[in-house]
Amino acid sequence: MTTLGVIGGTGWLGGALLRPALAKGFVAAADLVLSSRSGNRAGFEAWPDVRFTTDNAELAARSDIIILSVRPEDVGALDLDLSGKLIISVMARLPAAALTARFKSEHIIRAMPNACAEQGLSFTPWFSTPGITAADADFADGFFACSGRAVRVSTESELDYFTALTGSGPAFIAAFADVMIRDAIKNGVAPDVADIAVRQLFLGAGTWLAGASETPADTVRIFTDYGGTTAAGLTAMLLADITGPISKGLAAATEKAAKG
Repeated sequence: MTTLGVIGGTGWLGGALLRPALAKGFVAAADLVLSSRSGNRAGFEAWPDVRFTTDNAELAARSDIIILSVRPEDVGALDLDLSGKLIISVMARLPAAALTARFKSEHIIRAMPNACAEQGLSFTPWFSTPGITAADADFADGFFACSGRAVRVSTESELDYFTALTGSGPAFIAAFADVMIRDAIKNGVAPDVADIAVRQLFLGAGTWLAGASETPADTVRIFTDYGGTTAAGLTAMLLADITGPISKGLAAATEKAAKG
């Protein structure tokens, strides 16, 4: 029996990853130990066999695999020897070498899920050190697949870029949606109607885009070539250099991920 311990497991990200894994039976409730400083147990009422603790050393002693789901700035408070254990970090900005130095384990996986995990819609890239086994890799693939799609990447620099592209991505999409909502209100649309309209637009567009055979670039070209209102809007956005701010935002987020 393999016991999974999650430090910060009752936080928003820990819960968003764990509830799909529990619901799909990938993780058994009796094999799960969660810790939090507050002792909070909310969100796991459907699985009464999950064990809780406020003592991270106790969690480490009980667990074979440790998931670190805390803010990077809170790692300094974790004084644990995790020698020989598989460590899975879902924290940005802390490289595998730093995790090895702090927790004394050569078995490190770093992953970057996003805020869509609980809905089963996260894209989660993950990177591993040479010390992990095939069984470790299978666990990571299976665990993160419970909350969306998981892809193994070969370098930490690639993971840093995905921290910006898909880890931060839902917030970037929210910023675009907010601009559209505010523009609609400015043009006389009632705020509640504008909110509903734009949310539904992004839901429909995302679902359609995920299943489309055409690439996004093909879609833009098809609508631009067709002419009409969509082409007018796309052309105006492209002439205003919509690509510049997006690229700058991704570059800034990637730099932050890489440098901490």
